[in-house]
Amino acid sequence: MGPDTEVMVRSMHTARAIGPLLRGWRERRRQTQLGLSLDTGISSRHLSFLETGRARPSREMVLRLAERLDVPLRAQNELLLAAGFAPEYNERGLDDAALAQARRAIELVLQGHLPFPALAVDQRWTLIMANAASTALMSGVAPALLASPVNVLRLSLHPDGVAPRIVNLAQWRSHVLSRLQHQLDVTADPMLGDLLAELAAYPAPPSRDVSGADHGDFVVPLILRTDGGQLSFFSTTTVFGTPRDVTLAELAIEAFYPADRATAAALGGP
Repeated sequence: MGPDTEVMVRSMHTARAIGPLLRGWRERRRQTQLGLSLDTGISSRHLSFLETGRARPSREMVLRLAERLDVPLRAQNELLLAAGFAPEYNERGLDDAALAQARRAIELVLQGHLPFPALAVDQRWTLIMANAASTALMSGVAPALLASPVNVLRLSLHPDGVAPRIVNLAQWRSHVLSRLQHQLDVTADPMLGDLLAELAAYPAPPSRDVSGADHGDFVVPLILRTDGGQLSFFSTTTVFGTPRDVTLAELAIEAFYPADRATAAALGGP
């Protein structure tokens, strides 16, 4: 086989490799070939050729399609690799010197949220950092669930975790599973699929609405039974804006706020 033939074979292989990935992301976003071609300025015929492996996209075209389809940074790197190009986005640990400022910002947010719980997690809900108020709420769980790496959703719903102390467990479980399913739909991360299957297999509690009228209908509260009495929280999620690093793109800060005055007073808040 001559050099020109080898180049042609490699080109055909990469085209076939990226084609199904592009089609998968388009279908996941419920886009037609015609709709995506109109949005990106690529002819529907050429887009069809890309998806079937009859044409190979340029690096710029891969990134243009990925941006329009809102493909996560990690998956954008996978698309580029499948097309035969180097990744576009770095993936560095938070201990990397380049992310020192970001790590400091996370620490400031977590500490600034005291006396209320706050924690930082990655896309797969692995605990990255937590403030003291968060760790205090984890008392009484099985030591195995606290062994690194800690998955906070597993910790929340596992029968040996926080679940026995969640007053509205049926409601909270439904909320967690629904949120995880939506995240899986958006990211197509197979590890999230495994986590969802695991959590859904835990024993389901009786379905009862115990949220109480005081919390209103705008949030799903987390109501915990503790030695100091019942605590009720609602949560917010904070992410980095326009990240260009996979680690930061997949990191979120979950901050819990008191859902009633009794909880605020019990934690020493205003």
